[in-house]
Amino acid sequence: MVQTKKRIPLDEGMWTTEAPDELPRLVGSQCTVCGEIFFPKKEKGWCLRCHKRTLKDTLLGRAARIVSYSVVMQQPGGGFYKGPVPYAYGEVDLPEGVRIVTLFSCDDFDELERGQNVELVIDKLHEDEQGNEVVTFKFRPKRP
Repeated sequence: MVQTKKRIPLDEGMWTTEAPDELPRLVGSQCTVCGEIFFPKKEKGWCLRCHKRTLKDTLLGRAARIVSYSVVMQQPGGGFYKGPVPYAYGEVDLPEGVRIVTLFSCDDFDELERGQNVELVIDKLHEDEQGNEVVTFKFRPKRP
């Protein structure tokens, strides 16, 4: 019996479901009163800026720009990170004005630089005990 690996999201609802003809997008919240945008989306619907319960889901752009990054060469303590080492993570600014912390996906970390344009990808983080791929959102340098 051949067992097919499943792709399991690290956290449900952070991005749109990948369809064959659709590129993934992050899902945030936007206040219908003051316009503030949040990521990840706020489940209870309260705006942290105007304190009204007026948030609705909104799709965020796929493009971003690197603000800062770091390459981690050693497995962090605590057992929370199960992905490969070394890895790169940092902050990116989305065009909607949201700054988020993310992992980066690239073959050579020397190709990362501050101010660089990057794009959203859904990528393998690690395999679970059953051999399924646990996936998360990452950003990679924009391809020409």
